[in-house]
Amino acid sequence: MKFRVLAPAVAFSALALVGTTVATTGTAVAASKPDCSRQIVNVPAKEAVKVRTHAKVGATGVSQWNKGKKGSLCNDGHFYTGQKYKLCGKTSTKWLYGSEFNKKRGWVPAACIKWS
Repeated sequence: MKFRVLAPAVAFSALALVGTTVATTGTAVAASKPDCSRQIVNVPAKEAVKVRTHAKVGATGVSQWNKGKKGSLCNDGHFYTGQKYKLCGKTSTKWLYGSEFNKKRGWVPAACIKWS
């Protein structure tokens, strides 16, 4: 008899927990991509750099921003903190969100883009 009373409570708790996890994950994913309605354009790359899905050196590359090629930066070129890297002659945790023109957007190390 105790099992019948306990089982619905356990099932309800499990559903509530799953719902909370999905909502939290959904919010985090939505907040991870900067607003691209305001952009800085004609920004060249210092060196060829991969455009990545996340602000991590090991994240999947979706495109490449080639040396000297111009592109755009989202959210007025604000820096975001990501994984620490040593690229383009600097060590930093600053990342930018943008892309070389006509390519997929993603994260690039700020040290590799000519932006101050």
